[in-house]
Amino acid sequence: MKKAFLTGVTGQDGSYLAELLLAKGYEVHGMMRRSSSFNTKRISHIAHSLQDPASRFHLHYGDLTDGSALNRLLKTIKPDEIYHLGAQSHVRVSFDVPEYTGDVTALGTLRLLDAIRDANIAAKFYQASSSEMYGLVKETPQNEETPFYPRSPYACAKVYAYWITKNYREAYGLFAINGILFNHESPRRGENFVSKKITHTVARIKAGLENKLLLGNLQAVRDWGYAPEYVEAMWRMMQQDNPDDYVVATGEAHTVQEFVEEAFRLVGLNWEQYVSTDPRYYRPSETPTLLGSYKKAKDKIGWEPKVKFKELVKIMLEHDLKEHGLTLS
Repeated sequence: MKKAFLTGVTGQDGSYLAELLLAKGYEVHGMMRRSSSFNTKRISHIAHSLQDPASRFHLHYGDLTDGSALNRLLKTIKPDEIYHLGAQSHVRVSFDVPEYTGDVTALGTLRLLDAIRDANIAAKFYQASSSEMYGLVKETPQNEETPFYPRSPYACAKVYAYWITKNYREAYGLFAINGILFNHESPRRGENFVSKKITHTVARIKAGLENKLLLGNLQAVRDWGYAPEYVEAMWRMMQQDNPDDYVVATGEAHTVQEFVEEAFRLVGLNWEQYVSTDPRYYRPSETPTLLGSYKKAKDKIGWEPKVKFKELVKIMLEHDLKEHGLTLS
């Protein structure tokens, strides 16, 4: 039985990946930070099995700022595959906490890679790289060869994590790969991310609980995909004989305004009556257009997206409406 170790297991991607790996017969170990309240909502349906002595799902306390804890966990668990999804992952927040973002997102990756080397285990390593690394893009669509031009502390930290992963692959022979994932969403997305903020608030407006949606740059262009499909791409990358880096995207671009328009259209409301922009939600330096090419992923690992933009908006909105006893007509 293969063992997998996941950082960020309580997040959107971590929860879907844990489900996928368990379905494939893995023993799954997830790392979570200690806090005064449990942040296990996304994995509660899995975590209940922890009471079963035969459970293949295990949670461990740890932190990406604590290298000694990472060392102990890897030496104890001895995983076959490590999926590094943990980070301070909110772009706008990274401007407010740049040092913390660098410590967790950049140096956290280094600590984990060094823990693999120190534990002397033959584990495959997946680094969750981000389309935000492309920033002020040099070409469209972006692919594995497109130069990076990061435009936020988060993106800068991710660029460091990307290159240190490649460096450990080349310097020490680790099976270490980067999955450069473009925006990917789901009903489990955090409410401070723009996609979930839109569908969550539209559902509350439809339910009569709110009357305003405040957003930042409506003209930002993004390539939005469906998170459960993207974690399958992660797994496929890790099953290859040789480590490599891959872009995961849909190849379709839409503005934030288009996301807003589609969500309001689905509930039969005029978006212009409810949406306003607020300077608080603008970034000090914007990333205007992100659009990815998944050609290499399709050719090399047989992956391509199935859920596209309008279906994604519908999936998320239906989930948020259901929480208020509403459905799409």
